[in-house]
Amino acid sequence: MIQMFHSAPRYSFRMSDDIASLRRILKTCRTVAVVGLSAEWHRPSFFVAKYLQEHGYRVIPVNPRYAGGQILGEPVFASLADITEPVDMVDVFRRSEDVGPIAEQAIRMGAKCLWQQIGVANAEADAAVRAAGLDSVMNRCTKIEHARLFGGLNWAGVNTRVISARRPV
Repeated sequence: MIQMFHSAPRYSFRMSDDIASLRRILKTCRTVAVVGLSAEWHRPSFFVAKYLQEHGYRVIPVNPRYAGGQILGEPVFASLADITEPVDMVDVFRRSEDVGPIAEQAIRMGAKCLWQQIGVANAEADAAVRAAGLDSVMNRCTKIEHARLFGGLNWAGVNTRVISARRPV
C-alpha cells in the first residue's frame, strides 16, 4: 500500500501506482476515452490526448461542449454512454466530485481502467471501479507516466512542439 500526500487539497489514498501496474495498464489499454478533452491546443487535456495519439493510442474525445464535432481528427461524443466501440481506459479531466457518474459509466461500458488525471482523486469512484474489477489510477498523468516509463520525458515533461513567448488568447 502506498500513501500519497499532496499540497492543497491533501489526498491520502491507496492506488495501483507501482511501476509494474502502470506499465501493464499503459501497454494493454490502447483505446482511451478522454472525458473532458478540450479542443483548445494549450489545455492539458489536448496535449495529453495528442501525445497519446502520437504514441499509437486510439483517443476518443468525450465532451458535451464539442459533441458532433471533431478534436484531433476524432468524432467527439457527449458522454461515455454514446460511444459504440469498446474502450480500454477512461481518462478523466474533470473535477473530483464529478467522477462518480463517470466511474459508473466506465463500469457499464466494460472499460478495463479508470484513470483520474493530476488533481483528480475521487476515492469512492476508485473503490467502485476496483470492486467491479477495473484498474484504477488517481492523481497521475497518462502522458507523464507513459513518458517516464517508456522514454520521452524531457526536462519540462511537456513537448508541444510550439515555441512562443505569447500566451494563448
